[in-house]
Amino acid sequence: MKNDEYPPSEDTFFIAKNIENEQGQYALDIGSGSGYLTKLLTENFSLVVGTDINCNVLQHQTSYKTNNLICCNGSDALRIKFDFIVCNLPYLATDEILDIATDGGYEGFEIPKKIFDSVQKNLKNNGKFIFVTSSLSNYTKLIDYVQKLGLNARIIAKKRLFFEELILVEAKN
Repeated sequence: MKNDEYPPSEDTFFIAKNIENEQGQYALDIGSGSGYLTKLLTENFSLVVGTDINCNVLQHQTSYKTNNLICCNGSDALRIKFDFIVCNLPYLATDEILDIATDGGYEGFEIPKKIFDSVQKNLKNNGKFIFVTSSLSNYTKLIDYVQKLGLNARIIAKKRLFFEELILVEAKN
């Protein structure tokens, strides 16, 4: 594995288990990282786009390489509406951002907020946005913010790990 490759981990597999039956025309994977979820979405969607803020990660995807990878913040570079958007957020509550793949800033909210702001313009009417967060972050603040953006949000799954609980949220407009 190259240094810049980001391997799929527990949160990735948790998301995958809960989205494997999603289908439609256009899907977006924000924070594509390893490409695992992007590759999974290609099975049930006509067009799948993966974005990541780390260009090196996108260039060094090997195991789950797909087309349509774009280096950008959230979905800021995109001008298309998606039926389905998934994001393995950098959700950990941190005082500073040291690892852009995992650190979400103060209360685990700072970076996810920027991603949510970009998602809003790219979600089709009746579209679905799925994201994972953690009991170690202020996940209720995240859900409240998504609702302030006009989306109906609800927790659809939880998974207990040794030191935290992963929380999967579905938001629809």
